[in-house]
Amino acid sequence: MEYLVDGILHLSPLAVEFAGIELSESLIAWLGMALILVLLALSAFFSSSEIAMFAFPNHRLETVVEEGKPGSKTLKKLKSDPHRLLVTILVGNNLINIAMSSIATGLLAFLLGNQSQAVFVATFGITALVLLFGESAPKSYAVDNTESWALRISRPLKLAEIVLWPLVVLFDYLTRVVNKVTGGQSRIEDTYVTRDEIRDIIESGEREGVLEEEEREMLQRTLRFNRTIAKEVMTPRLDMTGIEKDASLDEAIETCIQSGHDRLPVYEGSLDSVIGIVEITDLVRDRHYSENDDEQPLSSLIEPTLHVPESKNVDELLAEMREERLNMVIVIDEFGTTEGLVTVEDLVEEIVGEILEGGEKEPITFLNDDTAVVRGEVNIDDVNDKLGIELPEGEEFETIAGFIFNRAGRLVNQGESIEYDGLDIRAENVDNTRIIEVRITGLEAYEPQPDDEES
Repeated sequence: MEYLVDGILHLSPLAVEFAGIELSESLIAWLGMALILVLLALSAFFSSSEIAMFAFPNHRLETVVEEGKPGSKTLKKLKSDPHRLLVTILVGNNLINIAMSSIATGLLAFLLGNQSQAVFVATFGITALVLLFGESAPKSYAVDNTESWALRISRPLKLAEIVLWPLVVLFDYLTRVVNKVTGGQSRIEDTYVTRDEIRDIIESGEREGVLEEEEREMLQRTLRFNRTIAKEVMTPRLDMTGIEKDASLDEAIETCIQSGHDRLPVYEGSLDSVIGIVEITDLVRDRHYSENDDEQPLSSLIEPTLHVPESKNVDELLAEMREERLNMVIVIDEFGTTEGLVTVEDLVEEIVGEILEGGEKEPITFLNDDTAVVRGEVNIDDVNDKLGIELPEGEEFETIAGFIFNRAGRLVNQGESIEYDGLDIRAENVDNTRIIEVRITGLEAYEPQPDDEES
């Protein structure tokens, strides 16, 4: 039944006729509330879908597919196009919420007979319902049950994408156009983890007791590994021990024993012309256990090696050494001059830490809580990690000795020191022009200073 008041069409508060059937006021109220509850459930479905789908880790996808879990294949298809997935969820959620608000407003206008009151009550009432039961509660549940819920809702979500296909395609296109115009990346829906976030997770794991300090250090070194170059891990030319190609086997064996190395580079003329490697096991076997009475020349025991540029990535270098079954490679600069050598042990130490042999000293030794002694060739990254400080890294240097030379701008004498961020960094032991050991004092009171371009 209808009536006009001031030119406005109103529904009768008592009954309404629909498709020839007269519906009572109470029945309309119950039907309206039931419809709102259904829409609220759908709103919760789409809200929880957003959290579950984008919190589900990509590395688990193949695993759940291989395990044959129900919904896993559909889940993989949905996550293969994250932009389309996000648009589907947003279109469905917004349609549901708008429909719920409109139906609530019409129902209250019918029951109260006052449109302004109906708009006010519907706005705040639906907002409260959506926040509590359509957003907060379902999203909390999805966070706690990400994998199981993502698998469970994948098929219904795929069905929703099919039902809403025209709108999904339209808004998918429009959002891409808008993102292109505004300069947006249109990838905010992608799930990814940055290196900094992984480092934070590792440090949090140590604080919470999930990881030991050694495990944390190893994981952090692993993250650094593929950004490290050969120059940073090599034994410098100054510390290299080699042997002339024309030397006798006895001389080669004696050189190995005196240097404490199992293998040596063999050169012709100088270290800039390394022609291969010899191993002490081959030398001893041929010298003392050979069936041939005549001593073989050293050149007959030389094994080939690689010459790699100092900028070679150690991740690639390790793979190459494994493929070629090499234990030692020679590092050269842009002019072909020998800069140093890298062994498999050097590369392994980048991940597991320093492997000390015999009387070899620790690279970093704490004298007390305020002072530490560091070997000059220790990498700046390792110094910062071990001492908890923030010395800068530069393209011109990788080691603590290089840092001192760079700051001083000249060669330094034994006992000279520089100051940085309140730290006293002294050249404790200098051999000719080489810094052997560095003493760092002021660790207890150390506080990193903000970046200053002038400094």
